[in-house]
Amino acid sequence: MSVIISPSLLSVDFLELKTEIERLNQIDDLWLHLDIMDAHFVPNLTFGEPVLNKLKTISKHKLDAHFMVTNPDLFADSFKDVGLHNFTFHWEAVTHHDRLIDKLKSMYPSVGISLNPSTPINVIPPYLLGKIDLVLLMSVNPGFGGQKFIPEIVDKVIELDQLRHAHGFNFQIQVDGGINDQNAGYLIQAGANNLVAGSYIFSAPNKDYLSRINKIR
Repeated sequence: MSVIISPSLLSVDFLELKTEIERLNQIDDLWLHLDIMDAHFVPNLTFGEPVLNKLKTISKHKLDAHFMVTNPDLFADSFKDVGLHNFTFHWEAVTHHDRLIDKLKSMYPSVGISLNPSTPINVIPPYLLGKIDLVLLMSVNPGFGGQKFIPEIVDKVIELDQLRHAHGFNFQIQVDGGINDQNAGYLIQAGANNLVAGSYIFSAPNKDYLSRINKIR
C-alpha cells in the first residue's frame, strides 16, 4: 500500500482556512484529517457540520473525520451529508461496536476504529477487523495538538501489521500524534500506511507544506 499523508486541520490557521485548503489541493495523495471533538470525550470542541459543508466544496482531497466523541452513533446521523469519506470512532466510547460498524458502513465509504495509546490491540476481535477499513492508533493522548510522540506506539503498529497479514486483512493502519520526519520512517517500516500530521506540516517556513509532507512520506 502507498503511504497517505493526512494533514490535521486542527493545526491550520482558521482565519485562512480556504487559502490553506487551496494550498493543500496542489499536493497529491492526501487526506484532510478532521478532529471532531465534543468537549466531553475530550476537553476541546472543534468542527461542526457547517464548517465541513464548506470544506467539501473547496477540497479536492478526501475528508477523514476522527470522532473524539462520547456518542459517535448520534454523530453518524448528523454528519452523513457533509461529504465525509472516512468516519473513525473511538473503541473506548462504544459498547456495541459491531452494530455501530454496520450502521456506519451503510452511510460512509470508509469506517475506522481508533485506539487510545493505552488501549491494547487485542481488544478488537479479528472478525471486526475484517469488517473495517482503517485502524487509527493514537500516538498521543487525544484532545490536543502539538503533543510529544509516544515511541512505544511503533510496537503497536508492528503487532497490528502482523495481525493484518496473518488474517489477510487490508485495512489501513493510521497513526496520529506527534508525527514528524524523525519518527515517520520507523512507523512506515513497521507497517503504517496513513500518517496524520498537524503541527509539523503547518509550521513549515514560508508555508512550504509540500517539503514537510515529502519528508514524512
